[in-house]
Amino acid sequence: MPSHTFTVNGRSVTVDAPDDLPLLWVLRDLLGIRGPKYGCGVDVCKACTSHLDGQDVRPCVVPVSACAGREVTTIEGLADGDRLHPVQEAWLEQDVAQCGFCQPGQIMAAVALLRRTGEPTEEDLDAIANICRCGTYVRIREAIKAAAARM
Repeated sequence: MPSHTFTVNGRSVTVDAPDDLPLLWVLRDLLGIRGPKYGCGVDVCKACTSHLDGQDVRPCVVPVSACAGREVTTIEGLADGDRLHPVQEAWLEQDVAQCGFCQPGQIMAAVALLRRTGEPTEEDLDAIANICRCGTYVRIREAIKAAAARM
């Protein structure tokens, strides 16, 4: 079985896995990282959104072979020690979460958006397109705007 070495949340890891195994299964099943959620497996719901070299990706459709020598960041790697990322702080302040299932993916998508633009437009917020069954979209948008003002 091939070995794949990459960095996850600041730590170098090597996993033995088929080249085409989705990164999501490597994270969850081989490395025990539970933040990225399995929702659809086809890049529709975006519950698994994580970052690959700082860009938001859906690990459910990224093969582990595409990660060699690269940096993967999940919700677990977003905070700086005990200090939450400004988007995480805004999420708490805006009381965004209900069931919480989609929240790691929502937060990771928001962080990627705010890295691209410090002043997101309504169109930018629309483009995130992560699915939330609880329908907390209004609070999600408010949290992103609050985090943008902070950053």
